[in-house]
Amino acid sequence: MSAASLLFSCSVHVGVSHPKLAAKSSACYLLNQPWSHLKSKTPFGHSGILEKSKLSHKGDGIVWRAGAVQVETAAPSFSVGQKFQLDDVIEAQQFDRETLNAIFEVARSMETIEGNSSGSQMLKGYLMATLFYEPSTRTRLSFESAMKRLGGDVLTTENAREFSSAAKGETLEDTIRTVEGYSDIIVMRHFESGAARRAAATASIPVINAGDGPGQHPTQALLDVYTIEREIGKLDGIRVGLVGDLANGRTVRSLAYLLAKYEDVKIYFVSPEVVKMKDDIKEYLTSKGVEWEESSDLMEVASKCDVVYQTRIQKERFGEKIDLYEAARGKYIVNQDVLKVMQKHAVVMHPLPRLDEITVDVDSDPRAAYFRQAKNGLYIRMALLKVLLLGW
Repeated sequence: MSAASLLFSCSVHVGVSHPKLAAKSSACYLLNQPWSHLKSKTPFGHSGILEKSKLSHKGDGIVWRAGAVQVETAAPSFSVGQKFQLDDVIEAQQFDRETLNAIFEVARSMETIEGNSSGSQMLKGYLMATLFYEPSTRTRLSFESAMKRLGGDVLTTENAREFSSAAKGETLEDTIRTVEGYSDIIVMRHFESGAARRAAATASIPVINAGDGPGQHPTQALLDVYTIEREIGKLDGIRVGLVGDLANGRTVRSLAYLLAKYEDVKIYFVSPEVVKMKDDIKEYLTSKGVEWEESSDLMEVASKCDVVYQTRIQKERFGEKIDLYEAARGKYIVNQDVLKVMQKHAVVMHPLPRLDEITVDVDSDPRAAYFRQAKNGLYIRMALLKVLLLGW
């Protein structure tokens, strides 16, 4: 065998289609591959050249290492199922119906994996960094659970705003450049709207937005729509009441964007005056032909809806305006009276945590879907990790 054919080595992670990971990994050693083979069989079909890199990537015992040779590569060729390219998960608007259906199909397969005591090792060797600048229980733990159930490992920072170098004044961009050197995917929650987009623009690995201030929470919206489909049996032709803090609630904003993908949907906005849904969402829905209506009558709306989506009034968004918070809190509560007017097939959802906006006695009603909704978050996040790291 020629010296040239022994110069490089790597094992291709079958199914990996993420262009960031391809860029991170395409500078690698390829062992026992003749030059003619290198020209057409370089990793992932990524166009460009193989050149020196300080980056490495592992998975299932596979290690990519930097090499010095330049290799021409073939144009990308996507197999069936890879046409829905996911680079990062930043906002709800990035998804179309076809992509949503594909994600939900993967999520259903994850339900089977989660129910199998032996689990899965498909993400063995991968590391996920959770970088949370705001408190989180369900989102952070469900992402970490999702990664571990698929065989991966986790690096976690629960309160990065206080306990990371951000407290010393380090920029978000510098933090991302550092953390991406330790991991294969970053899940980030931040207090500033737009922070996830900045992180994704900086990182050479996938970034998932786990909530950016009052901006968006796309993975919550994905699990919400998945839950609605599982509970109601359809997504077209549904009536949804969004209740509570609609001005500061990133979950309802992202959900409204996703609901606009479906036909004959009507959305009701029920909120105190001080936290009404912002005009940008209303204008977006109108531009997409989605009917919406503002109402102050929760009982009337609940009687018409397939889904009553309750949210808490977010005290942390009011700053020193405690009087406004107290005026808004407690105005709309889902209780037994609301359940009495709801249709038999309808459900109550909530992104959690709740305070007193859903009374505890509602929990025992089969229409209380919020804990099933939280469990669905595990399957959606398992699906996203699988797709972003391994492809479809």
